[in-house]
Amino acid sequence: MAHAERATDGEGQRGPRAGERLTAALRSVPRALREDLWTVARDPLPRFRLLGWLPHVHVVLFAVGMLLLNLDQRPSTVEPSAAVWLIVVVQSATVVLALVRPVPAWWLSTIGFFVTVAAQPHGASWPSNAAAVALHTMILLLLSLRVRLRVAVEALALTIASGLASAAVTVQAQHQNVMSCAVFFTTAVIVGASLRTGRVARRRLVEQEVLTAEERARRTLLEERGRIARELHDVVAHHMSVISIQAQVAPHLVRDPSEELKENLAGIRQNAVEALTELRRVLGVLRSEEASAEGERHTPQPTLDRLDELIGNVRGAGLTVTAETTGAPRALSPGLELSAFRIVQEALSNAMRHAPGSQVKVALAYHPAGLTVGVSNTAPDRPGPPSTGAGHGLLGMRERAALLGGDLATGPTPDGGYEVTAFLPAPAPAVAGRSTDPV
Repeated sequence: MAHAERATDGEGQRGPRAGERLTAALRSVPRALREDLWTVARDPLPRFRLLGWLPHVHVVLFAVGMLLLNLDQRPSTVEPSAAVWLIVVVQSATVVLALVRPVPAWWLSTIGFFVTVAAQPHGASWPSNAAAVALHTMILLLLSLRVRLRVAVEALALTIASGLASAAVTVQAQHQNVMSCAVFFTTAVIVGASLRTGRVARRRLVEQEVLTAEERARRTLLEERGRIARELHDVVAHHMSVISIQAQVAPHLVRDPSEELKENLAGIRQNAVEALTELRRVLGVLRSEEASAEGERHTPQPTLDRLDELIGNVRGAGLTVTAETTGAPRALSPGLELSAFRIVQEALSNAMRHAPGSQVKVALAYHPAGLTVGVSNTAPDRPGPPSTGAGHGLLGMRERAALLGGDLATGPTPDGGYEVTAFLPAPAPAVAGRSTDPV
């Protein structure tokens, strides 16, 4: 018995709660209508990709044609008043206004139906003629092309409700006429909403493609920077190893070294060893997702000394390559030579892939401010095979040049070829009594 009472109480509670929710929903309807339809915001009809401004011109011509038809369909037995003439002009003007401000245009057209019925003699139907139906149908189409589906449905519902209210005040009931017009209005909303949905879907697809391209470029950049960091690891590790060994040997090169000197050198060696350990951990993180790098872990990084070997391999692949060196060659930092070698290697790979049968020139120019690397090729004698790669070559070269504070310039040549030029700053060491600055 107590259980039944509790069940009854529960049903009694659910009833008021459901009623409260329904009441709250009904109360929110005016607010939703006010937020959706009580606006004069500018919302111009966009240009169509294929037709351009042609739909706008057609809408204006349609408004002019309906103006003439609206005047022609006025009852000939009754002389139209100035108010009727004003209503006719406003009805056509609202279609043109709908090209820019669809919601205010819809309000004017809907109110115009009431005013038309009131301005004519008793017995006038709603709407007054076919031209008014066509004009309001066009306005609903233009409205649904710009606003959300909910707003278009709200406008359609208010239009039909206004028609029923107008038909109720006439001498003869016109409900059947209103429902016939509602078919045209509903069709216009469906067509407009469908076109808007397709346009929004295409725009979102384009935005997604742009985001995907940006994300792909960002991922490519990170991959290139990771690869460069892996290659430079060996260079940094070599210098740290040298520092550690020199700090360990230095006490034996000094007669009776002080304890303070021994402690400082021991601290230097300890810091160098710890730095090497951290470098190995960083390299492990960089190589964790690249299985192919495991076999290259102990491979020495190339320098410009191996440039002749690289050019020989390219010649063996069937490409004509000439090399030229200007200036006085000098020893450069391992990181700079590694970057210069990789830039030449990537530029030659691009020439083999995109310019088969061309003649390639590799130029190295040493000067006091640094090293200039240039790789250029003539126009190919046949089209290259379609590229299946992601096109990371130029990005990698640009990152290597930027890493050293240099610049990279790429582009086609007047003869139909392609040129890659990189400047890698490397000031020459100062000589006593002389200045290494260029004159």
